[in-house]
Amino acid sequence: MLRGMSAAWHPLLQPSAAVAAARAAGRPLVALESTIVAHGMPWPKNLETARAVEAVVRAQGAEPATIAVMDGRLCLGLDDAALERLARAGPAATKLSRRDLPAALAFGTLGATTVAATMIGAALAGIEVFVTGGIGGVHRGAARSFDISADLQELARTPVVVVCAGAKSILDIDLTLEYLETHGVPVLSCGHDEFAAFYVRGSGRRADLRLDEPAAQARFVRTKWALGLAGGVLLSTPVPEADALARDEVDGWIDEALAEAERRQVRGKAITPFLLAHIERASGGRSLAANIALVKHNAEVGARLALALAAAA
Repeated sequence: MLRGMSAAWHPLLQPSAAVAAARAAGRPLVALESTIVAHGMPWPKNLETARAVEAVVRAQGAEPATIAVMDGRLCLGLDDAALERLARAGPAATKLSRRDLPAALAFGTLGATTVAATMIGAALAGIEVFVTGGIGGVHRGAARSFDISADLQELARTPVVVVCAGAKSILDIDLTLEYLETHGVPVLSCGHDEFAAFYVRGSGRRADLRLDEPAAQARFVRTKWALGLAGGVLLSTPVPEADALARDEVDGWIDEALAEAERRQVRGKAITPFLLAHIERASGGRSLAANIALVKHNAEVGARLALALAAAA
């Protein structure tokens, strides 16, 4: 049984048959978010990618647990019909962070979980590894807007390893890393010395520690939690080289997107989907291809870590 997991499921969790069977068999679970399905990609690429990412996790010997809110329950693993329902809903599904979960569960809202909300669901289920595309962080211009993602505070408080391609390129990565340092969140890298920058392999900022082997990553995580240190661990791994985009090109698209968002007064939860959609159009679809490639790669790295953590339990 995984660390922190009791014999019974939390009453607000609804595990899928596949997730329940995997836990009963002692196979590690890997949490996946659902915002990338509903808000991160267009139909039908979102459904195709979600299925492909789940297949990558299973190919490594773990079981994917895509988390979303449906019919008043925090679903832990979606069968194919539920996954398609969410993908077809797209932006009509409410984007859920920490503050939004109680209302969505109380009133039966169809909701897609962000990094923060998925971490909460994973922790409730005792899942140690969560795979996403890129985390949220400190937005550019935050000194004026105070726009800082709840993902960062969740990393500081919730004991889950988040495997990602760094922070989304639209963010202020320097300030995001400073925030994580202030709150004691270890930033590890795998496959690159630098913290990843989503579409771009390197951000120009080194991670705290490079650990390429799953056994070493697991040993670090187990040691952190054995010390009683609160919060999670961030494991950054870069987009595959063949799919990476050039930093200068991406920065140009981001500047255009930010200017357009300011002109339209796009704020709050809407800003990240707006910026990513603008970049997809400007790149002629190359950013979407990079996004798909990086999340598949993250899933492979995360599944291997989940297996190593299970072996080190």
